[in-house]
Amino acid sequence: MKNHVRSFKTYIRDEIIKKGGWVNAHAHADRAFTMTPEKISIYHTSNLQQKWDLVDEVKRTSSVDDYYARFCQSIELMISQGVTAFGTFVDIDPICEDRAIIAAHKAREVYKHDITLKFANQTLKGVIEPTARKWFDIGSEMVDMIGGLPYRDELDYGRGLEAMDILLDTAKSRGIMCHVHVDQFNTPKEKETEQLCDKTIEHGMQGRVVAIHGISIGAHSKDYRYRLYEKMRQAQMMMIACPMAWIDSNRKEDLMPFHNALTPADEMIPEGITVAIGTDNICDYMVPLCEGDMWQELSLLAAGCRFPDLDAMVNIASINGRKVLGLDL
Repeated sequence: MKNHVRSFKTYIRDEIIKKGGWVNAHAHADRAFTMTPEKISIYHTSNLQQKWDLVDEVKRTSSVDDYYARFCQSIELMISQGVTAFGTFVDIDPICEDRAIIAAHKAREVYKHDITLKFANQTLKGVIEPTARKWFDIGSEMVDMIGGLPYRDELDYGRGLEAMDILLDTAKSRGIMCHVHVDQFNTPKEKETEQLCDKTIEHGMQGRVVAIHGISIGAHSKDYRYRLYEKMRQAQMMMIACPMAWIDSNRKEDLMPFHNALTPADEMIPEGITVAIGTDNICDYMVPLCEGDMWQELSLLAAGCRFPDLDAMVNIASINGRKVLGLDL
C-alpha cells in the first residue's frame, strides 16, 4: 500500500491544533468587510496615508450595531478556521469615539466561550493633537493592549518619537503590553523598528512591546538588518507579520537590496526573535483583497521568505501568537 500523501496545509494545520490552535495576532475587525465594488477606486488612487482619513466615512456613519455586526462576522470567520485567540485593533478617536470599542466588548461577551479576544486601541488620528489625545486616553482604559501608529504624528508634526514615548508611558503605567505599527512603507528611509527598540529600552519595557509589519527592514543592507536584530533581542521585541497587507507594495525606483515586501521572518526567527502572524485589514479600504484566511497568510510568508521550516511555521501561527498577545505571561 502506498503511503497516504497529505498536503502541507493538512500537516501544518494538524500540528497547529496540537499547539492550541491558530492565533490571529493582528487585525482591524471593526473595519472589516467595508469595501464595496463601487469604492474599489479608493484602493487604486489613494496611498495609505490618504486612506487613514478616507476611512472616516465608514467610521462616522457606523453605529454601535454596525460595528457589532462586523465584529461578529470577523470573529465567526476566525472560529470557522480553528482560531482560538484573536487580537484586533479598534478605532477609538474623535471620529468614531467609543462606538467601536463598545461593540467590541459586546461581541467578546457573546463569544467568550468560543475564542479569546484581545483589543488594542488604534490611533489613526495620532496622540499629539489635543482631541486625539483625549480619545487616546479614554481608549487606553478600555483595551487590553496599547496600540499605536507613530508615523501619523511624524507625518503631521514631525513628532513620531514623542508619540512612542506617550504610547510606552501609557502601557507601562497600566501594566499592559504595547503593539505598535512600524516600518510600513518598504523604504530604507524608515528606521522605526530601531527607534522603537531604543524607546522600549529607555522606558524599561523589554519583553512587553510588539512591532507590527516591519516591511522596511528588508529594504536595508544586510549589515544594518543584523545589527537591528541584535537590538531587537536586547529589547526583547516581538514582531507580527501580516503578509497579504503588504505584498502589494508599490514598485519603487529606489536602489535597495532585492527582497519581497514581507517581514523578514527567515532572518528574524534564527536570530531568536519571536514572530507571529495576523491578517491585518480584511476586505476594507486598506486591503480589499484580504479574505482573512490564516493559511493564505502563513503560506505566503513562508513562500515569500523562502522559509519552509515546518516547525517554525507551526509556532508562528500558534504559540508565538499567544506570546505577542500576552497570553503566556
